Amino acid sequence: MWRIETRRKLDDAEFAAVGALLAEAEAHDGFEPLSDHLLLDLEHRGGRNFVAVLAYGEAGVLDGYAQLAGANMSTSVELVIAPSARASVDELIARLLRVAMDVVAAEGGGRIDWWVHHPDDHTDVIAERAGLTLGRRLLQMRRSLPIGERGAVDTRAFIVDNDEAEWLRVNNAAFHDHPEQGGWTIETLRLREAEPWFDPDGFRLHEREGKLAAFCWTKIHSTTQPPMGEIYVIAVDPAFHGLGLGKALTIAGLEYLAAKRLTTGMLHVDSGNIAAMSLYERLGFVVHHADHAYLANITSTT
Repeated sequence: MWRIETRRKLDDAEFAAVGALLAEAEAHDGFEPLSDHLLLDLEHRGGRNFVAVLAYGEAGVLDGYAQLAGANMSTSVELVIAPSARASVDELIARLLRVAMDVVAAEGGGRIDWWVHHPDDHTDVIAERAGLTLGRRLLQMRRSLPIGERGAVDTRAFIVDNDEAEWLRVNNAAFHDHPEQGGWTIETLRLREAEPWFDPDGFRLHEREGKLAAFCWTKIHSTTQPPMGEIYVIAVDPAFHGLGLGKALTIAGLEYLAAKRLTTGMLHVDSGNIAAMSLYERLGFVVHHADHAYLANITSTT
């Protein structure tokens, strides 16, 4: 029913077809169909272990798209189905997932994370049929701005070509076992520095004892309704835990976003991170929705 093609690099026609599919899905669903790091890989036609899987219908139209990306000790995959093809969504998702899992198996196996944005109960059924189980729930939390609370520590802006190495040290120490945020390289960071939304003034650093102790990196989503300011990445060097820096840096980031005249703040947190969730709830955040990661351990076929 579908012609399935796998690509390590997209040509211009394929890139345009994928772009049209993503735009159609976003207009239909009301949210971006791919995560930030996958969109970056797509824009640059590649990335760590980038693989694109394209499903063409009988008329030669792109009905479905899967994208794989290398993560920290795992592989992430996300799927996008054209609204016009959703009458057969279960079968098409199953085909795309099977190909994605075969790719991981052919490359030595390992864990695969199928991320689904705004899932419903039926998504659990599709995942179970494919041999995946619910592993993680990523919550988007929101609150109004300004927060009405002042930060308790001094911060400064990130300096491009000066702070990268120290930031990578802290980030990778704080997220050493995190699938998406851990194991970053200078190339990973440089890709984001080159993005139009990147603003070093919104990338707040806090130093102690001559070292970077904590940071709060913000991102402004100017095209959402309403426009939102995001706590994009926040972390504390493990050597400085227990000093209240997580709360202080969250407030510093929210202060920066409020100064930009944004009235809504947003962040993502894993539902299993009870300490972080408690902190954000005390700061007035409430859950808006959850994204799910369905996991499987793939046996190598090599």
